[in-house]
Amino acid sequence: MSTVDTRPLSRRNLVATLATGYLPIVLSILVVILPLAYLVLSSFKTPADVVTQKLVILPDPWHPQNYSTAAGVVPFGRLFLNSAIVTVIGAGLKVLLAVVTAYALVFVRFPGKRFVFWAVLATLMVPPQVSVVPNFTFISSLGGQDTYWGIILPGLGSGFGTFLLRQAFLTLPADVLEAAETDGAGHWRRLWRMVVPMAAPSIATVALVNIVFEWNDYLWPLVIVSDPHMMTLPVGLTLLQNSESAAASYGIVMAGTVMVLLPVLVVFAALQRYIVTGLTQGAVKG
Repeated sequence: MSTVDTRPLSRRNLVATLATGYLPIVLSILVVILPLAYLVLSSFKTPADVVTQKLVILPDPWHPQNYSTAAGVVPFGRLFLNSAIVTVIGAGLKVLLAVVTAYALVFVRFPGKRFVFWAVLATLMVPPQVSVVPNFTFISSLGGQDTYWGIILPGLGSGFGTFLLRQAFLTLPADVLEAAETDGAGHWRRLWRMVVPMAAPSIATVALVNIVFEWNDYLWPLVIVSDPHMMTLPVGLTLLQNSESAAASYGIVMAGTVMVLLPVLVVFAALQRYIVTGLTQGAVKG
């Protein structure tokens, strides 16, 4: 009778580990890394190396002038400032509203609380493209075209942030908050002195998601902004592509794309350790 080899370093266990563990991870990483690597390498290529029937991986010769050309054609300084203002204010207000709303849904007693939460969940089911035309009509009637508040205002309702923070707040120790309430601490003090510090990983996760979304948002700024000096960086790439011929613009547009991606990648690298903790903090209770 044959016996199954159960040693940790047996050939069977090693093959199973590689096939079900490491191989899917490596494939997932390649799916993400390869396009980014090709983007960065192509930003240093000449048009002849980009528009060719042969796959040219490494630039030959290297052409860093694409970056200076991109910075000269489009006012990246102004576009960077616009994106920074929209991202900081928009993401900050989204996080603030999500924290306050989630706290109310968990710790404040008021009639119809469950229906309010269902309404928040319903917003997650609606594609943002559906609201573009109504938002454009409303913001335009208020004079919000080509303004910062016109870009920021329609996206302030963060259903995802409210949902994630509500789930995280439900896992907080109730006895600590009850003791604080017994000692006379009001909602405002309990929120900022106790709830926010204990749920910091989840709040950091919501902040990171909103920062990435605001920085990379393309559709709404494209619709509401027509003045080139009020455009954000993703929309500015459209100006960059339109300013050059189709064949010559690829390397320059990719150089501009790298400059757009670099700040948000730095922020993501700085906050990525909070993601797993933040997303799993509210996974215990529903």
